[in-house]
Amino acid sequence: MDLLIPSIGLLFWMTLVFLIVFFILKKWGFPVILKMANDRKEYIDGSLRKAQEANEKLANIQKESESILQEAREKQALILKEATATREAIVSQAHDKARQEASRLISDAKIVIENEKQKALRDIRNQMAELSINISEKILRNKLSSSEVQMDYINRLLDNVSSSNNKSN
Repeated sequence: MDLLIPSIGLLFWMTLVFLIVFFILKKWGFPVILKMANDRKEYIDGSLRKAQEANEKLANIQKESESILQEAREKQALILKEATATREAIVSQAHDKARQEASRLISDAKIVIENEKQKALRDIRNQMAELSINISEKILRNKLSSSEVQMDYINRLLDNVSSSNNKSN
């Protein structure tokens, strides 16, 4: 029964040891434990604050990245628009230059054709004149084969020339 009901001496010594241990813990143990708990609480609170700040920074970075992406898209659209305008201007200039070159080539070709045509006409006229002279010579040789016919022809020519001079005066 002594185990269930302690004696007063045991109770006294147990209380005294408890008070000494409590006093030691209160003096040196609890402050260290409370300090460690407070440090841990401050560390957790600081970590939570840093996590919150990191989330805010991340949100700001996401907003900035979206803004930068939007700006990049706008710049890309502007560059594409400028490139299209430049391409159209270059194509237009090339068409104009091609038209001018074609017009110049056509006018040069017309000049060459006209020159060749004039040359061909001169050649034909010269050939026709030579041919006419040759034919006339052969006809006259045939018709004027005798001296009498020649004299008669000369007289007619002289009469024609005389009558032409009289009319002009």
